[in-house]
Amino acid sequence: MQLKQAILPVAGLGTRFLPWTKITPKEMLPIGNQPLIALLVDECLGIGITDICFVISHGKESIPQYFYADPALEAKLEKKGKLDLLAQLRRYDSVDFHVVYQEEALGDGHAILQAREWAQSDAIAILFGDDLFAGEKTGLQQLVQAYAHLSQGTNLLSLEDVPLERVSRYGIAAIDASASRDRLKKITGLVEKPQPEVAPSTFGVVGKYIITKQTIDTLSTMNGDHHKEIRLIDALTAELNSTPTYGYVCEGKRLDTGTPEGYREAVQVLG
Repeated sequence: MQLKQAILPVAGLGTRFLPWTKITPKEMLPIGNQPLIALLVDECLGIGITDICFVISHGKESIPQYFYADPALEAKLEKKGKLDLLAQLRRYDSVDFHVVYQEEALGDGHAILQAREWAQSDAIAILFGDDLFAGEKTGLQQLVQAYAHLSQGTNLLSLEDVPLERVSRYGIAAIDASASRDRLKKITGLVEKPQPEVAPSTFGVVGKYIITKQTIDTLSTMNGDHHKEIRLIDALTAELNSTPTYGYVCEGKRLDTGTPEGYREAVQVLG
């Protein structure tokens, strides 16, 4: 199945990067000569997705603006014969970008829910802004290849085998080993940030998903029990009995750009 749509929830305030993020969204921090957000968009383009929805908060309009055509700049580059730069700018011309706002920070599921009316595909890619995989294939490429072996109407999550002492930082998947093979894991449960002594495994959920439209609809039924937050993990858990759910342990080095330390590492690896 060809994925056609992707939601990129990038409404967070980036408080760990203050004061820089007072005026510049964290997703606009540079990796080489392009911003972080461009790496996520390029992941989408790499598997043929050209319909992308940004979920932003007010003040982060520079994120979609980066991808819009700038005829005046393009004309100057063409006049100066800088055709290589012109080609880089125009590679987004065929992409249909859509923008919705998350007015309040009420959880990752709430952010996705803002794109509910826009989302029309049976399966939709979700890419959060903090997770990248450095390797031969992007995280989304790996998910799509794994998804090709699954039945339609399945949810697929990217996983990382994390050290036991760090499981309390992640949503952790309970795994049915008998129904798993190699890197593809059958998920039977999800626990948000468990303590190591009660964690069902060491497989943490990390930032990239292929989920059904039905799961997005399920988010609308969540009542925000967790400090009024609507969480994607709760919708995925609610769907476990009716929707086959798998995780794929992605190859390559995962880079967490959500912290200054992780961002510095990403610059060293990818810059």
